[in-house]
Amino acid sequence: MQRRSFLLTSAAAMTWLSGPAAAPMPGRKVVDETAAGSPTAADGESIHAAQPHPITAATRLLFVSGQIPVDAHGEAPQDFSGQCVLAWVNLETQLRAADMDLQHLAKLTVFLARASDRKREREIRRRLLAGRADPAISVVVTGIYDEAWRIEIEATALA
Repeated sequence: MQRRSFLLTSAAAMTWLSGPAAAPMPGRKVVDETAAGSPTAADGESIHAAQPHPITAATRLLFVSGQIPVDAHGEAPQDFSGQCVLAWVNLETQLRAADMDLQHLAKLTVFLARASDRKREREIRRRLLAGRADPAISVVVTGIYDEAWRIEIEATALA
């Protein structure tokens, strides 16, 4: 009896994970996050993206460690917007070195030193990714290695 219950639960989970039949690209399976509901953050923004995230079998997988808002001279801009853009420039540099670009992003983790920077980070990220990529995103407000830095970005890319 326990085994039958487990099998039924597993089948339901596999049905949920396989998502809708229409995939955005050949060979991709889609997980529909809306099936589980979309909780909202304190600011009313949906925590989960409204669109499903594609799960792709890739031939190349790239893990990019935390990209910080520091230029080639070791300098960081004073303002958050400048730091955010520079961290993205550094991320794009790493992607290009692996013959990839923003469209290959599958997962981002953005670390912020200040919760008050969430809205501006979201605006800049959406502008940079618009029409290029729709990765899964986690934003964590925490202490960052250097107190002068207000952002750090980690990424996983698939190609």
